[in-house]
Amino acid sequence: MAKKVAKILKAQARGGQANPAPPLGPVLGQAGVDINAFCTQFNDKTQDRQGQIIPIVITVYDDRSFTFELKQAPVANMIFEKAKIKKGSGQPNKIKVGKISKSQLKEIAEIKMPDLNTTDVEAAMRIIEGTAKNMGVTIE
Repeated sequence: MAKKVAKILKAQARGGQANPAPPLGPVLGQAGVDINAFCTQFNDKTQDRQGQIIPIVITVYDDRSFTFELKQAPVANMIFEKAKIKKGSGQPNKIKVGKISKSQLKEIAEIKMPDLNTTDVEAAMRIIEGTAKNMGVTIE
């Protein structure tokens, strides 16, 4: 028999660095999840993505057991990394803060593809390009 879902939580944590401290601990504690067990499992699964911000969807069941699904890093973070910038532009239409190439754009689109609502690489590239444009990053 399938377990009954009690809650679905969405959170973000750094890969390989989850700990019971805020912001993750209180969210998991309120849902009745074993925080240490979650942190251990999360850190084991994200060793290869050390330091990256990783969105997580945590499904908590009535018996306080849980499962979680890892998503890809946010597009903005990938763009920051590729363009080698710290933050986006406050006025993206006037002030440009960085550049990324079409090949870097395609690379980001291919990585992010499972989380986007498209199966076409070109459409995914247009989605990513829109995010970059709104951050003040130009595409070469």
